[in-house]
Amino acid sequence: MKVSDLDYTNSQMTALIDEHIHNVKYRTILKYRYIDGMTYEKIAETVDMSVQQIKTIVYKAQNKLIRYL
Repeated sequence: MKVSDLDYTNSQMTALIDEHIHNVKYRTILKYRYIDGMTYEKIAETVDMSVQQIKTIVYKAQNKLIRYL
């Protein structure tokens, strides 16, 4: 299962992320990805990180969220 497979509204997804992801950087990146629909490249540019770093953060945070479901 992936977070993108969940059938949540933006407000539900925001609440889920806010409740379970405590690291502010991870939370922001997940919101950019799943709420705003930004590409990895655009997120990397926005937060001044590499695309690989963004992919790693999304992967780790996504796995943390899935454990709560």
